[in-house]
Amino acid sequence: MVVRTLSSGGKLMLCGNGGSAADSQHIAAELTGRFVQDRRPLAAIALTTDSSALTCIGNDYDFSEVFSRQVIGLGRPGDCLLAISTSGTSANVVKAVEAAQRLQISTVALSGRDGGRLRSLCDAAIVVPSATTARIQEAHIFVGHALCALIEEGLYKNGQLSTTAPLH
Repeated sequence: MVVRTLSSGGKLMLCGNGGSAADSQHIAAELTGRFVQDRRPLAAIALTTDSSALTCIGNDYDFSEVFSRQVIGLGRPGDCLLAISTSGTSANVVKAVEAAQRLQISTVALSGRDGGRLRSLCDAAIVVPSATTARIQEAHIFVGHALCALIEEGLYKNGQLSTTAPLH
């Protein structure tokens, strides 16, 4: 799903709170910078980095809307949202997924415990079967790195766009 989004000109948006915000930024940086291959930057943006937007939306609306309003403003059909929440129940992450779905943006969850609301809301979900936040976060960054590797393998051969990369 993410490879399809990036290969067709869409962008990957990521969101989460606390450690999940850090994971969002880490994964986005691996894609816009370099994970392993020296290649062109990929369109990935962590919705957790713009302190002016976060504080404006949190103050003028509600903290539960800090990601959904950015999804509405930045997202387009064909994009993908990677929603990260160790509980799967973070209100602002859930609202971001709901906004994405209204815009025909595909959604992927990284969660823990039983997956929470994100498990059933998202088009795809990876749920870490643990109730320990630290273990869930460790698994999430492992999954994030695996995702980056799969994206590079799916899109590039030796830094060049692969002729066999899926285009839709």
